[in-house]
Amino acid sequence: MRVAREGRPFIVASTAVLAGLLGLEALVPGRWWLAALAWTPIATWTPAFFRDPERSGPRDPRLVLAPADGKVVSVAEVDEPDFLKGPATRVSVFMNVFNVHINYCPADGRVAYRHYRPGAFFNATLDKASDLNEQASLGIQTERGPVLVRQIAGLIARRIVTDPAPGDAVRQGARLGLIRFGSRVDTFVPRGARAAVPVGARTTGGVSVIAEWA
Repeated sequence: MRVAREGRPFIVASTAVLAGLLGLEALVPGRWWLAALAWTPIATWTPAFFRDPERSGPRDPRLVLAPADGKVVSVAEVDEPDFLKGPATRVSVFMNVFNVHINYCPADGRVAYRHYRPGAFFNATLDKASDLNEQASLGIQTERGPVLVRQIAGLIARRIVTDPAPGDAVRQGARLGLIRFGSRVDTFVPRGARAAVPVGARTTGGVSVIAEWA
């Protein structure tokens, strides 16, 4: 299983703690086995959380793909003043701690906007999280029009990683970044595109179609 480079220190640390507890149990039998047993799920979950699967899915300029694994918690008509600068459809995907947390580029294009904004850490399923939580926004100019991806921190997320820089060419389905830990990713498309998923749908990053250009 391939893991994200950002997760390697966490994997090493969780494995070292488990090895230490097992070593203490070997030295002092009967004292540390319960602690080792309790820590084993964490040591097992950590590499699973940071898994970095390669994704193959539809690659088509008419399609906008999900930037994240998770559940669609909102499909809303909003105003997006930062990059689209007008009416937009926002599709919000919530990632729980068991989802793959790598984020993917929804379309081919070139990065024309990037902005980080500190903020609060409300539950990422709440609508206000899109406006108030810590977030990183990446605007991609595609051949069909602009698409904005917004990585949003959640209750326990404290680290947002965004790979592309302004001017970079990006490929549909390629890695965009990562968020630790439970969090949300919003995708904004202009009125020239329509949402293709309902609230409650499950998405696979880099594979599921969430919007289509008219």
